[in-house]
Amino acid sequence: MAKAKDHGPSVKDDKLYGDLRDKGMSKEKAARIANARANDTMHPSRKGGKAPPYEDWTKDDLYARAQEIGIDGRSDMTKAALIKALRTH
Repeated sequence: MAKAKDHGPSVKDDKLYGDLRDKGMSKEKAARIANARANDTMHPSRKGGKAPPYEDWTKDDLYARAQEIGIDGRSDMTKAALIKALRTH
């Protein structure tokens, strides 16, 4: 079995990262998942926190979250578009 390519010190599980990238995930998302799986205290396959669904958020709250994570074009988006952009980021 060939050794997985070294993706640098910021990626903790090179093989998983490479597999996720091959499936079409962004570099950022693949690194987040690979690093979470490599950390014994994190459980990325478990359900997330208790935050309400995006549909229950105000448009201002959605905009603020989109701004936090750097979604481009957010100022022109409707509430539905913000929700879609946040879910696909």
